[in-house]
Amino acid sequence: MRSMFTAVLFLVLCGCAGIDVKQYDKNTPKFDLYQYFQGATTGWGIVLDRSGRLTRQFVVTIDGQVDSGGDLIMDEDFNWSDGEKSKRIWRIIKEGDHSYVGRAGDVIDKAQGIVYGNVLSWKYVLALDSEGTTWHMDFDDWMFLQPDNVLINRTTMSKFGLHFGEVIIVFSKVGK
Repeated sequence: MRSMFTAVLFLVLCGCAGIDVKQYDKNTPKFDLYQYFQGATTGWGIVLDRSGRLTRQFVVTIDGQVDSGGDLIMDEDFNWSDGEKSKRIWRIIKEGDHSYVGRAGDVIDKAQGIVYGNVLSWKYVLALDSEGTTWHMDFDDWMFLQPDNVLINRTTMSKFGLHFGEVIIVFSKVGK
């Protein structure tokens, strides 16, 4: 019994260990969040439930501008496959060579981002409305910059450590 408890505890702790974004430092092309999202960006996304079943699709158009204070403002317009339209406006501040802080109206407190090489790890809590109830879901975004200005974003959604689903977005820069 004791060895089974130890094995289960080991598996739980290993599952909680995060990926160290620093391991991607030498990867190219180098990802500069401000540079990538300035101007027009388009993304095509899907939402998967906890079993991997497709639940929604969307296209997001982003207009990114650096304001006079040096913050990146990302104005995102979502067009969902079911006809819903939604908007999010991010204010992102670069805090150092590798770190960013972001805020948006539906983000609880702030988002924390770390970039190394071609990878950005971005963590935040998002207030999601569903059938009259607001859920505060943990979002764990990983963005991977590819050649030709393609950016792949994989997000896991969880609550109390339980996996609720994923969002996958492929971004492309028009004319870059």
